[in-house]
Amino acid sequence: MKVGLIPASEGQFPVDGPAVAAIARAAEASGFDSIWVGEHVVMPARQRQDYPGAAENRIGPRDTGTLPDPLEWLSFVAGATERILLGTAILLLPLHNPLVMAKRLSTLDRLSGGRVRLGIGLGWSEAEYEAVGVDFRTRGRRCDENVRAMREVWARSPAGYEGELFRFDPVHSLPQPAAGAVPILVGGDSEAAARRAGRIGDGYFPFGKDMDRLAHLLTVMRRAAEEAGRDPDAIELNGLGSRRPEVVERLAAMGFSRVVLFLPDPSVDGVERLGAQAARLVEGA
Repeated sequence: MKVGLIPASEGQFPVDGPAVAAIARAAEASGFDSIWVGEHVVMPARQRQDYPGAAENRIGPRDTGTLPDPLEWLSFVAGATERILLGTAILLLPLHNPLVMAKRLSTLDRLSGGRVRLGIGLGWSEAEYEAVGVDFRTRGRRCDENVRAMREVWARSPAGYEGELFRFDPVHSLPQPAAGAVPILVGGDSEAAARRAGRIGDGYFPFGKDMDRLAHLLTVMRRAAEEAGRDPDAIELNGLGSRRPEVVERLAAMGFSRVVLFLPDPSVDGVERLGAQAARLVEGA
């Protein structure tokens, strides 16, 4: 079982450069295999929906919290580290142009030696979509097309794409990712997200902690993969971890190969303490 780190405390990420570099280096030295950051382009002052899971006291973004651009933040971390994987959990892919995003990801992936892992999702805030100028109603189709278009330009040069929402004549987009593509993990707790992971994901990253619900979502994901002619066992499972050994053992038995932990104390000492706890947690998993 691998253990990743989300260095956020109550929805806020550190943005002081020296502190971020120190936390990232400590995470690498403490045995974390990956470091993850989420995305909201903006947090509207007037929301029309609550953050999903707020009623269950799950950690969510704060309206005035620090949530940096994920790729800029990970680029900084890449320069401060050597081995740790650089992940988004999650990037709101429908808000982005596929050609621009493909170039940014492939550049970071090449510079970091193939360390990028792209966790994607749709997001929940219609007001955020409106502020950015993207149609909230088409976000699912937009996400799927975005993935196909990015993989097309990563796979060949020149490459073109013709879809409902995105289209471009053959273009060159270089550099391409170190291994030919950036692994894409589909995040989300809905059945739609589970089906998307089965159809097009290299991995699946549900965020819930209800074991019965997780088991159901994995069944949905596996069925969608089989219907798409894919091997469901080849889809990497990532999940939010716990400090309870029985929970980590249950996740391992369900096929999860990585758990990701939030960092309650965003400091070097906090990383080292959590790393020691994580090592004990996964010993029997």
